[in-house]
Amino acid sequence: MLVGVVSDTHGYLDERLVQALAGVDAIIHAGDVGSAQVLDGLREIAPLHAVQGNNDIPLTDLVLPERLDLNLDGLAVHVVHELRNARTLAQGEAMVFGHSHRQVCEWRNGVLYLNPGAAGRRGFHSVQTAALLRIDAGVPAVKPLILGPRLRPAASRSERGR
Repeated sequence: MLVGVVSDTHGYLDERLVQALAGVDAIIHAGDVGSAQVLDGLREIAPLHAVQGNNDIPLTDLVLPERLDLNLDGLAVHVVHELRNARTLAQGEAMVFGHSHRQVCEWRNGVLYLNPGAAGRRGFHSVQTAALLRIDAGVPAVKPLILGPRLRPAASRSERGR
């Protein structure tokens, strides 16, 4: 099973991300989605599992859970935006999270911790990133994705009028 893992899109679905996720079996979004349009665009690619991020809380139209527990091809995956809101995991499980805008892929006490970084164009990151999670009979392998330099957000109406 091949799973696309994204986080921190902040309302922007980059075409580079869409291309990178072509052919995945499922997508996990670890919060700070930013808009229903991002969710809709990702659902066009593959079945989507998403949680809310701290910036999604005021966006009442998204209706996303704070945490999500999945079983993907025999791998127990816990999804949360901020690690401080996560449950304790057992060996052999995986934790997918976002929030920091920094890619993380490491094993801690037998648990895979995966943060795909930030796929959006808002934030302090200079490079937009994501990840691919290949699961074979419960065994995960991660491929970090570098989408490219962070694109500048479009100017707001007030900025264009200056």
